[in-house]
Amino acid sequence: MGAAALAALLAFSSLAHADRLADIKARGTLVCATLNNNEPLGFPDPQTRQVVGFDVDMCNAVAHQLGVKMEHKDVTVEGRLPALIQGNADLVVAALGYTRERARQIDFTASHYQTPIRVIVRSDSGINRIPDLAGKRISANRNSTPEQAARRMLPKAHVQAYPDTAASFLALAQNKVDGLALSQPLAIRFVNDSDGKFRFVEGALSWEPTAMGVKKGEPALLAAVNAALVNLEKSGEIDALWNKWYGPRSKFNIPRGKKLTPISAFQ
Repeated sequence: MGAAALAALLAFSSLAHADRLADIKARGTLVCATLNNNEPLGFPDPQTRQVVGFDVDMCNAVAHQLGVKMEHKDVTVEGRLPALIQGNADLVVAALGYTRERARQIDFTASHYQTPIRVIVRSDSGINRIPDLAGKRISANRNSTPEQAARRMLPKAHVQAYPDTAASFLALAQNKVDGLALSQPLAIRFVNDSDGKFRFVEGALSWEPTAMGVKKGEPALLAAVNAALVNLEKSGEIDALWNKWYGPRSKFNIPRGKKLTPISAFQ
């Protein structure tokens, strides 16, 4: 009876921890979550009102590699990890920077791109280099990788955390802080649209590895997505999608300086 009970328990456990990759293959769709208000990663096309962008295209590319269709799901910055933990999405591709704290909650694929974390200042501030920020007031999004980078790299600065990018930038615009720490793809629009009022400080606080997120306990899905990324890198498709949204013909003009990198390199 003990052996029979153990066998039943193991069978139940196996069912309770079903292979998500097998589920994806069976239903023929990959539920992939992206942001819907972050150009050029995920934002509404003004003509079609469909969410488009680099992250959306990467979701489609991975789904194609897996032999299924993509089912798009909107997610907020705060909802990225819960979407995976609660099983509402198979894959999160939403400006998901790797941190050790996040890695305790979800699994990360290889980093398919890295972007510098930069600091924006007012053009007349006299702040030109990273060392000039010592003792200055720096705004950043609360619990973000730029906030962590600012606290780590600028120990003598006064870092002030705000709930979102709009609030962090408003603090700079209203002279409540001297600089804004933000990833370059997000920050560049503020500089470009400011009519010369704001500029970048020379140099970067750090480089942020960005990856895709998978629910913990799904090794088959994690391995399959990593294999898909390797294929997309080798074929040049990631570069092509990056150039489509970030390349010299875009308003961002940010080169993809770092290629696909195993997440173990940042652990």
